Amino acid sequence: MTTNNTMTTLSEVTNFLNDAGYTIDFNLKQSYLECMSTHLKIFPGEFIVDKHYRFEGESDPADEAIVFAISCPKHNLKGVLINGYGISSDSISDEMIKALDERKH
Repeated sequence: MTTNNTMTTLSEVTNFLNDAGYTIDFNLKQSYLECMSTHLKIFPGEFIVDKHYRFEGESDPADEAIVFAISCPKHNLKGVLINGYGISSDSISDEMIKALDERKH
């Protein structure tokens, strides 16, 4: 996926991804991703992290976030997962941690 290197805000990245077809909002659960609109559960091995973007707050660690561009060929879905990282990150299974690593194509 090609990106514009001038994107510096969370909204710029999410708008870019939406324009690129990543239109589903995912919610992170301990051992799966949930498709917010349909409540479909997507488990590790069923999705691929195509790209991720990190945002670090200049002075407040609570401003740290990561945006994942995720595709799920099994369900023909592409979407976005936004999550905090560092101190504010969610507790997830080791399998989910491995699944959220960006894969190189």
